[in-house]
Amino acid sequence: MKTDPVRAGLDERQLARIAEHLQRRYVDAGKIAGCQVAVARHGHLGYFASFGNSDQERSVPVDAGTIWRIYSMTKPITGAALMALYEHGMFQLNDPVTRFIPEWRDLLVKERSPDGGERLVRPERPMTVRDVLMHMSGLGFGDGPTLAQLFSGDSSRLRRGLRRGRDATLATMIDRYATYPLEFHPGSHWLYSVSTDVCARLVEIMSGQRFDSYLNEVIFGPLGMHDTGFWVPEAKAARFAACYTRDSDKKLVLIDDPATSGYREQPTFLSGGGGLVSTTGDYMRFCQMLLNGGELDGKRILGRKTVELMTANHLPPGADLQSVVAPGGYGEVGFAGMGFGLTVAVAGPPSATPVHRSAGEYMWGGAASTIFWVDPAEDLVVVFMTQLLPSGTFNFRGQLKALIYPALLD
Repeated sequence: MKTDPVRAGLDERQLARIAEHLQRRYVDAGKIAGCQVAVARHGHLGYFASFGNSDQERSVPVDAGTIWRIYSMTKPITGAALMALYEHGMFQLNDPVTRFIPEWRDLLVKERSPDGGERLVRPERPMTVRDVLMHMSGLGFGDGPTLAQLFSGDSSRLRRGLRRGRDATLATMIDRYATYPLEFHPGSHWLYSVSTDVCARLVEIMSGQRFDSYLNEVIFGPLGMHDTGFWVPEAKAARFAACYTRDSDKKLVLIDDPATSGYREQPTFLSGGGGLVSTTGDYMRFCQMLLNGGELDGKRILGRKTVELMTANHLPPGADLQSVVAPGGYGEVGFAGMGFGLTVAVAGPPSATPVHRSAGEYMWGGAASTIFWVDPAEDLVVVFMTQLLPSGTFNFRGQLKALIYPALLD
């Protein structure tokens, strides 16, 4: 990809430190097989670089066409898809989810009883569409694996958990969760679980289309995101990256071979929470669309005020994720000083965390250590791709921020 750091207002010498850092500390050291970084500012690509291999076993180098599992970076795309229906008047944020999913009208909440046991009680208020967009729905994991178990390095569990089996669909997931109690009263806590898959099902119900068809029509087609989808067809198989974890000796171990991966088959379960694969270039186009206020290259996906609503902090005044996260809760970014919008985390004041950032910056990441952030104050987009489970293994976000923000020239 052609870069222009001058038009992007970036110091090329400072950006060169990214290559030195990632190549020496991570690729050459055998901590990751390979990675890719893209930095855009003022609508211009200022930096793009690939390192190492996308498939270490076959010695395939990372290049601009590499296809990555983006896991939870699917979530903001699902959020944008649902908010596009908001612009058609299909729902209001405070609408009860049962308006669209009547099967959930009798859901109860697990609550600690005075004798130390558990009892089931009626929710204090209905679960709303805003709640499922914010992971404040009360939904847990049912009898399925937790996130920690999914990303533990057990490839069979990973495939079962994220692909949900050969015959599972978003509709059958809704039926299944009608039999489980909520973990807490809607709106009272934040718990990262299956809420965004519910958002995907809401898209299907409101649009009358399968989730993948809707995404292709409303987002991927207009934005030219031709390598983003729920599976990797044969024609693109050679570009699909391998996915790794590390063993007890900190050696890389293949967890998902691109030749035999479940992503090589069309799934029936179209996970809005973590099912997509994409390229760095495709995901940059999605992020740039958001930064532009919902438009890219003459194609409008969302209105400017809708993007502002999606990327605003919807937590109560003075609250951050740390103050509302449920016990044992997991997230792709830190909790302290971090708010949450509609499928994206939203940064509070820069002083709240020990990294470069701007108030109002929004972001998320994926289980295989992929990350992105959009900084409207600096007109900046950053996307980082690699394939290493779990995502908390290395602090790529903090390190890249330390390398990229000193490169801003205006």
